[in-house]
This record gives sequence, structure tokens and C-alpha cells, in this order.
Amino acid sequence: MATRQEEAREAREAKLDELHERLTGAVERLVTGEDWADAMRFAANFRSRSFNNVILIWEQHQAAFEQGRVHEPFPTFVAGYKQWQQLGRQVEKGQVGYQILAPVTGRFASANPSDADSWRRLNRGEKPKPGETVRTRMVGVRPAYVWDVSQTGGDPLPERPSPRLLEGEAPAGLWEGLAEQVERAGFAVLRVPHEGMIHGANGITDFSARQVAVRENMDPAAQVKTLAHELAHVTLHGPDQEEARQHRGIGEVEAESVALMVGAAHGMDTTGYTIPYVAGWAANVDGEAPVEIVQATGERVRKAAAGILDQLDTEQVPDGTPPGLAQSVGKNGPDRGATDHQAAERRAPSLAPEREATRTPVRAEARGL
Repeated sequence: MATRQEEAREAREAKLDELHERLTGAVERLVTGEDWADAMRFAANFRSRSFNNVILIWEQHQAAFEQGRVHEPFPTFVAGYKQWQQLGRQVEKGQVGYQILAPVTGRFASANPSDADSWRRLNRGEKPKPGETVRTRMVGVRPAYVWDVSQTGGDPLPERPSPRLLEGEAPAGLWEGLAEQVERAGFAVLRVPHEGMIHGANGITDFSARQVAVRENMDPAAQVKTLAHELAHVTLHGPDQEEARQHRGIGEVEAESVALMVGAAHGMDTTGYTIPYVAGWAANVDGEAPVEIVQATGERVRKAAAGILDQLDTEQVPDGTPPGLAQSVGKNGPDRGATDHQAAERRAPSLAPEREATRTPVRAEARGL
């Protein structure tokens, strides 16, 4: 006869299997370039969350919208049950929480931190020995729940300004901020009069000459988007990044996806740019399933874009964390906010509660993107 602990473990594993199937299905539906662009724009608004959890939230909210349980097709702010209570809001009766993957962490101690084999996991309540270094590591995942603000009622959230751009404009300070990051990486930023000087491309990154060039005969918004694309190449596709350099499609989709996220985080309309078909490049990577490539790429893109955005002193749209919770979520890290509701049922309780130049090692932005 199974013990209560065994039954709880089986139930948790069943929920994790359900989440994996849901996530795999959602990623498999990212077949066309426009689907990928939509996913990247969406992720820009939830960049405090992992790519997997962004996709899970997106897919479940879409289902809720189609069923009439929420009135807006896209979520805006999501948080855990108790976090909404901290903000003076309550999950409305009958609202279904969105399942996500929350990290399970453990404490490890070592008297010789440089020796990877010397680390031992501390038991609950166990203290390290004198002189030992203690670190927290992720050891697994478990299912957790979050709700969108549209599923709650109560005190209004403080409003944050959202940038809105006219066609052709570039966000104030964005070129300067991106150029500074390129220069900090040891590359010179050049503006060239026309694409004929950079092999017909909008932008080009030359790792040998340590130069990033962008053509000037484009609107400021296109120039800054191109610079973000090239900064992504600088960040992700150096000589040591063999996989991306061997499979050109991966590098180009990653760079343009980062540019999309950086632009979307500044209210830029990037719908006029085309992303290469995800299925095409992913299927050409030998030895890897397309779904796995997409998932791995999505998380690399999210991390790269978040790293760029965190270093910019510009006005950006929110990152999906409800106003007033930024400090606590930042302290706990991404996707820790949902872990406060360990005993949550799936329903709330009844009490209202971016053509690349062909010479290596150059990476360039595709014409027209």
C-alpha cells in the first residue's frame, strides 16, 4: 500500500509529465517565423521568467481567453497566490491558475570550493562545518501556479509609463546604450553611408577586425534594431561558440530574436521584420530534435536579451512582475514568485480570495530584416 509521501510524489511527477507534454506541444506549434516573432515579443514582456515558463503561461492564458475565463488575449502581470494578497488583491473564485515549473533548490557545503567533487548536500536544518563554504543550487523542478492580474480583484496596481514610438523613431538613449555595450566588449562601432560598404547587409559584425558596422541610410529605429542584432552576435556568437558558427541559421535566428526582444521592451513595432522559419533551421541541425533546439535557443535568447536590457538606462516596458513585487521577486530570482503557494489547488478556493556576409568570421544582418 502506497504511503502518503509516495502518493504525493506520484501526483507531483504526473503534474510534471503533464507540464512537459503541454510545453512540448506549445513549442512544436512555433512553426512559422511569425509564430516565433510573436513568442519573442511576448517573452520581452515576461523577461523575468524562463523561456519554458513564458511559453507555458502564454499557452494557458490563450486557452483561458478562448474559453471566456479572461477578457484579454495576452496576460500582463502574473504572480503567485500569496503575492497577489501582498498587493491587496485576491484571486477570484473559480479562476484557474497557470501551471509553471518552479525550481527546487538545495544547500551544498565544501571546505575546498575549487574541487567540484568536494561539495556535499546539507540536510534540512544541517549547519556547515567551520570553514566550509555554502552555496545554493537548483536540484530539480516542481509544479507551481501563478495567476494573471485579470484573474484577480482588489486594490489597483500602480501604473508605470510604457514607451510609445512614432514610426521611424528610435527610443531615447537606446543607440548610445547598445553602442556602449558593444564597445565594452572590445568592438568599435561604425556607421557607414550605405549597404554597399558592408556586403549589401544592414549591419555586420567582424570578429577579426573587432568592428560592428551599421548602415546609416535607414530610419533611426531600423538602425538601432540592427545594432541590437549585432550586439547579440557579439554576445552569443564569438569564435568559441562552435555550434552557432557551424549552423548559420541558429546564429541568425538567435540574433534577430534578441533584437526583437530588445525592441519590444522599448515599445518598438518590429512587425515589419521577418524571422527565418524556425522549423527550417532547427530541422537542419544534425543529431538534435527541432523542439529541443527551439527550447535551448529560446532560453539563450531570453538570457542574452535580459542581460542587454539590464545594462540599459532607458525607459522600458514592465517585465511581467506586478508593480510592488519587484524587490521580492528580484531577491528570489526568476520564477520563484509562484513557490509561495505550495498547497494551492488548481482552482482558487471558494473563499473569494535578425543576409549574413559570407566571409568568416563575419556575422551580418539579413537584408530587409
